[in-house]
Amino acid sequence: MSDPVRVDRDGAVAVLTIDHPPANAVSRAVIADLRGAVAEFGRQGSEVRAAILTGQGEKFFAAGADITEFPTVGEENIAAGQALTLEMEQCPVPIIAAVNGIAFGGGCELAMACDVRIAAANARFGQPEINLGIIPGWGGTQRLPRLIGLSRALPLLLTGEPVDATTALQLGLVSTVVEPGELLDVARALAAKIATKAPLAVRATKRAVHQGLDAATTAEALAVERREFTEVFGSEDAGEGVAAFLAKRAPEWRGR
Repeated sequence: MSDPVRVDRDGAVAVLTIDHPPANAVSRAVIADLRGAVAEFGRQGSEVRAAILTGQGEKFFAAGADITEFPTVGEENIAAGQALTLEMEQCPVPIIAAVNGIAFGGGCELAMACDVRIAAANARFGQPEINLGIIPGWGGTQRLPRLIGLSRALPLLLTGEPVDATTALQLGLVSTVVEPGELLDVARALAAKIATKAPLAVRATKRAVHQGLDAATTAEALAVERREFTEVFGSEDAGEGVAAFLAKRAPEWRGR
């Protein structure tokens, strides 16, 4: 059997494709493959500067956790899924979700763990666990309120009702909606643009945002930003950025 997650490289951009027919369900193998890829991107010396997560085909991004594995689901499975979403957030490489179809349950949770979400017009999002007598286990109860607000998230979590791409855009769950045939091109263009930016600054921005959101107070969040700013401000890339701006030329980033 082929690996359930395919990794394709195009220069500094990597595309992760969940390829687990028939519905791209998030199985243990999918989680393991995604964790391995995310870890590889974060290793010192990795040339990947932006990544895209999508699903194979035009119907499913990821239809949810693999229900065939439910009889043996235990705390360790929930822990593995949660670990994956945390590792995605902590990965120094920005990850863009290119949601090509249905993103329910664990699929929606994977999309929410990405840094940016772009949706095809036929995409649908939802946390339908309540209809099975359970609750989301890979961050849905925590990230959905953070992304769209408590008053909008709770009705979706308590009813399990899905939303279409247009509604997801209105809620702030996604940043862009495009035609299905344009989805990967738009995601690749965004990833390529991010990949041209100073890598230290990109990583510092991602850390500052995620760690700042987890801070208990605004003062603590600002301390995170101050720390990250101070670190990158003293880098060679920061000096290069200023010099290039004054000389009216393109900067040459070295990641140090």
